[in-house]
Amino acid sequence: MSASASQPQIEKDAEIETPAEALPESSDGLADEDLANLVTAEEYLLRKDVVLLEYEKQMFLDMIHHDGLLVCAKGLSYERVLLNILKVYSDAGNLLLVINSSDWEEQYYKTQLDQKYVHEVANTATERERVYLEGGLQFISTRILVVDLLKQRIPIELITGVIVLRAHNIIESCQEAFALRLFRQRNKTGFIKAFSSSPESFTIGYAHIERTMRNLFVKQLYIWPRFHATVRAALHPWQAQTIELHVPLGPRINSIQTHILDIMNFLVREIKRINRTVDLEAITVENCVTKKFHKILQAQLDCIWHQLNSQTKLIVADLKILRSLMISTMYHDSVSAYALIKRYRGTEYAISNSGWTLLDAAEQIFLLSKQRVYNGQNEFEPEPCPKWQPLNELLTTDIPADMRRRKGAQHLEAPKVLILCQDARTCYQLKQYLTQGGPRFLLQQAMRHEVQVGKVSEKFTRESQSTVMAETTAKAKKETETETEAKTEPKPEMETTQLDELAQLLRETDADADAEESYMLTMTQAMPRAAPDPNASIFEIIPELEQFDVSAALAEHRQPCICLQTFKTEREGAMALEQMLEQLQPHYVIMYNTNVTAIRQLEVFEARRRRPPAERMLIYFLIHARTVEEQSYLTSLRREKSAFELIIDTKSKMVIPEYQDGKTDEAFVLFKGYDEEEQANANANAQTRKGAATGAALNVARITPKVIVDMREFHSDLPCLIHKRGLEVLPVTITIGDYILTPDICVERKSISDLIGSLNSGRLYNQCVQMQRYYAKPILLIEFDQNRPFHLQGKFMLSQQTTATNADIMQKLQLLTLHFPKLRLIWSPSPYATAQLFEELKLGKPEPDAQVAASLGTEDGEQLQFNNAIYDFLLRLPGIHTRNVHAVLRRGSSLRELLKRSQSELSDLLQSQESGKLLWDILHVAHLPEKDEVAGSSALLAASRQFGSGSHNRFRKAAGEARRGRR
Repeated sequence: MSASASQPQIEKDAEIETPAEALPESSDGLADEDLANLVTAEEYLLRKDVVLLEYEKQMFLDMIHHDGLLVCAKGLSYERVLLNILKVYSDAGNLLLVINSSDWEEQYYKTQLDQKYVHEVANTATERERVYLEGGLQFISTRILVVDLLKQRIPIELITGVIVLRAHNIIESCQEAFALRLFRQRNKTGFIKAFSSSPESFTIGYAHIERTMRNLFVKQLYIWPRFHATVRAALHPWQAQTIELHVPLGPRINSIQTHILDIMNFLVREIKRINRTVDLEAITVENCVTKKFHKILQAQLDCIWHQLNSQTKLIVADLKILRSLMISTMYHDSVSAYALIKRYRGTEYAISNSGWTLLDAAEQIFLLSKQRVYNGQNEFEPEPCPKWQPLNELLTTDIPADMRRRKGAQHLEAPKVLILCQDARTCYQLKQYLTQGGPRFLLQQAMRHEVQVGKVSEKFTRESQSTVMAETTAKAKKETETETEAKTEPKPEMETTQLDELAQLLRETDADADAEESYMLTMTQAMPRAAPDPNASIFEIIPELEQFDVSAALAEHRQPCICLQTFKTEREGAMALEQMLEQLQPHYVIMYNTNVTAIRQLEVFEARRRRPPAERMLIYFLIHARTVEEQSYLTSLRREKSAFELIIDTKSKMVIPEYQDGKTDEAFVLFKGYDEEEQANANANAQTRKGAATGAALNVARITPKVIVDMREFHSDLPCLIHKRGLEVLPVTITIGDYILTPDICVERKSISDLIGSLNSGRLYNQCVQMQRYYAKPILLIEFDQNRPFHLQGKFMLSQQTTATNADIMQKLQLLTLHFPKLRLIWSPSPYATAQLFEELKLGKPEPDAQVAASLGTEDGEQLQFNNAIYDFLLRLPGIHTRNVHAVLRRGSSLRELLKRSQSELSDLLQSQESGKLLWDILHVAHLPEKDEVAGSSALLAASRQFGSGSHNRFRKAAGEARRGRR
């Protein structure tokens, strides 16, 4: 059976469970036996080794049959769908490129695919050319891909297709869009498939979803929200049992939360009162407590930041601080929260904030935070976290009781519990609490954050002593902090002697900084003759989580296994939770913090297992009801639902042109150059007056404008935008300048931050020296961020520096222009404006030579046969420039000889009457200062008296001899 043109042909291998291999898409020339083994995508899904849920199968079929953009809800991961698509195309006859992937995504797919089809990106260009011809899969950085496409190192016509991950990041000026445009211009048959799991990102900006699809060259949009009927039908029958435990907040924490919200509400009203003309709909108290509020607010205010007064800027910064105080109060221990809040009680911050610390509510926050750590007699008695006690009861009472009820009293299987936290800090906090008790952990935190302990209350002393005694008598393993992805070799378990409390605290003083993202604990059995101690630590660390055989250890020791895990890790991303669920197969999951993505991952995991209700996971939610924690969770759900509703509405109304997929040349009608109309008119006139032959000859004579771009500049957006305007980009490693527009024009591009750094370090001076030495028209391009104001005089654009630094930068720029009179400064508001400017600067100019540009500044250049200091001095004289300076150096002999020559002789030497007159005048005519230059002249005279006038005397003597010679 032959597959359709847009669908890969798959080898049927249902009995042998190996990844399906994609055969060449054309069935011409294939043997009858090969044709018999071809199957459709639907038949591929019936294979035994393809385990996909119903909605994932539909995703697979949609993306196999058509090019498109797939947007799915967080937690309904498209990873398995993409993995099967990659398996389908894994063949030496295909060349598949995967771009814009994160490190953990690349690592995940590489471990799941057949290694013989996955090729590592080579370091050298020659090696990469060879690897491209071998076919298979390539996870490649976009910068390398763009350069290889421009240099034609990669057989573009032979590329089977391109997979784009995190498609919500694809904007018009990014490198990924550049690579896709280069690919689609020369390859009209290959596919482009894009994936994204961030629907909220498509709601930012105007027509974001349409622009993204246009940049991706796709016409189909596939939307998969959680409320999709197919998704609900796949997940609902296999729902796990959930128990929501509402943990009450302590009265002090509740009061602190209320006061922080009151202050935030006051600051939000202040912003709207001060800036009545600015659209600030996004600024609400509800949004202030959500995760990405500050980034959204900053993006909204960036373009008008220079118009905002200082009070508004301070309020924006204070809203971020108040949100951090809220998070610390809700999730961290009382000692850490007090240490953070105490920082904002100091004099320095009181001077620089918007004034919220003077409010009565702020005073109450400081007072209540202190009361959480010290009692009425000012004794050290920190209160524990509200969720600690319920968590302990779950692990020691509820879960064992439920296990006995499920399996019977004589069951042999030990419970496996997974505790999910929002970050590594919370993970470390729970590990310390479970292994050494709350009081000792809080004392550790006090020493780490330099919180004064002073006198300790009797209650806290009793709790600490009971914990220490229990730990001393218990048999403990070495506390080894383990990370799931960091270990490669197993280490043997070691017995350790019990350290005294002070030594232990000193040893672990910096432990919070090294908090891991995953820990494995086990629960020790209580000794029969020992008296039960409610504060005793019965949890121990299991070292080497990755190499640890959980099932074997539990079968041998019959001990409960408790895993502490963050929702996602740096190395494995969101896949860390899915992999932990597969390894551990937990009976119980405790959601210590709430997270939408993690909850859906648990739903999908349970739907894959298809177990009866009695054997499904039991999920406990520890949540503070009617608090900021619950509101933040509900807001994130509402935001995602609103985002999907907007995308669905946009899809129903959007108009997609037929040529948007780039498979016809209509999609590449670029910006019309200024010379095209003139050329068209010239052709029309030529055909009318001289016949069609002359007009055709004029058409042939047209040359695409070229711009030489330094290889290091491909980190920026400008090369992409230059190419989009119809100019040919030539990637070359050049030592002088960043862009060569013509043989005379060299451009050094600087962003604002780079400009400040280059001026301060002196690097820009050396770059200008080199440009002026080799090019007649050196240009310094100062480029601003397109999302920020085109405005230099302001604290914001100079990285929050002071006005003194601002003035210093302006003075250095003035000195630069005085020192290099031929240097031209160009101020550009954005890369888009720069691309247009380059196009205008090239009109009617000759094209640059890539070989010449690459050779300039190297050791074998002609220019370096002369003294650089003399060379630079001559270039500063009027009438001498890069075209005639070599003639002066070769035939001028010395400055004394130049002074002896007449004006006509200098004109002959410089091959220009005007240049000869300019040089003669500067050497022989006395130049008196203007009235407004008197101050500068007096400064020069003072400097000459200070440093001596020997050098000036030599010039005066030579000038005098020249005048006597003329007489």
